Amino acid sequence: MQFGIFTVGDVTTDPTTGKTPTENERIKATIAIAKKAEEVGLDVFATGEHHNPPFIASAPTTTLAYIGAQTERIILSTATTLITTTDPVLIAENYAKLQHLVDGRLDLTLGRGNTGPVYPWFGKDIRQGINLAIENYALLHQLWSEDVVNWKGRFRTPLQGFTSTPRPLDGVAPFVWHGSIRSPEIAEQAAYYGDGFFHNHIFWPPEHTQQMVELYRRRFAHYGHGTEEQAIVGLGGQVFMRKNSQDAIREFRPYFDNAPVYGHGPSLEDFMAQTPLTVGSPQQVIDRTLSFRDYVGDYQRQLFLMDHAGLPLKTVLEQLDLLGEEVVPVLRKEFAALRKPGVPDAPTHASLVAAAGGGHDSTVYGEPDAATGTSDRDEISAGAQR
Repeated sequence: MQFGIFTVGDVTTDPTTGKTPTENERIKATIAIAKKAEEVGLDVFATGEHHNPPFIASAPTTTLAYIGAQTERIILSTATTLITTTDPVLIAENYAKLQHLVDGRLDLTLGRGNTGPVYPWFGKDIRQGINLAIENYALLHQLWSEDVVNWKGRFRTPLQGFTSTPRPLDGVAPFVWHGSIRSPEIAEQAAYYGDGFFHNHIFWPPEHTQQMVELYRRRFAHYGHGTEEQAIVGLGGQVFMRKNSQDAIREFRPYFDNAPVYGHGPSLEDFMAQTPLTVGSPQQVIDRTLSFRDYVGDYQRQLFLMDHAGLPLKTVLEQLDLLGEEVVPVLRKEFAALRKPGVPDAPTHASLVAAAGGGHDSTVYGEPDAATGTSDRDEISAGAQR
């Protein structure tokens, strides 16, 4: 099981000091946080993608390449790559190049994003969000799996005899997670291709997460990729820790109350009771995180949001020390002891290369139709309703 952190790259005023970091400070802080994540023994660092203030998370490949040059072990990922508004050819080229630069320490999470105006900024119609996600990924999948692509779809110009360069490292594309909070069609898409499904797991109650993951698992098995238990699942989550819970709640409360996303709404206590947000001691974080398995089963990746809502860099680095020293070692041991036989490990470049070398039949992953470049959208949409 992989443990790591993700950032959305928000530039938020610290409510306790009134200080707002500059874009430069926030960008540099992101690099420091990623390097600290590797230092404390985490497996994954992921960055989101936003194209509007108050965020600095545009150009994620630039950020990840810079981090990759200064790290040796940690897997670099996105959270998420906007498959709806970014051209699939550009995604194929940029992330294959990055895959080479970091020697395979790369995967990506595809999503639709949560900022409506981004669609017209990139010439797209938000009313076609799901259809864009389905068609664009079908093309991306084909660009990485075929050396010469002939393709025609609804939302971009056709391709004739096109080869995306560079080709994926070792002939194996980066592993893809499909990220969604609320869209069953995306869980269906992940299942159709046999890819991973990442549920953000921050704003919704456990019952919703359970329904989304169970849908993905059922459909993964339906498409012949393995048993439901062999489906590849990732979860997000947010935590804030101090040695004792009273200090954690007292310190985090002003950040929660003024957070751009969930501030000025339910109380911190209500939000913790209704969602997976955990503010307390390291042991409370351990216990809460282990409880996720009760409703999603054995899963492969757990990412935590640590730097949101204006928390100063010093505090975030202290949080990472607690996460790496007191929380993750226990979670590794406990999750491993609970894991059922036959549950796969989280995919890595090495494991994907080994599987490809073993004569893996790529058709099990639902290759797109060569004539249209699209997978069976009707099947995906219908399955999401089952």
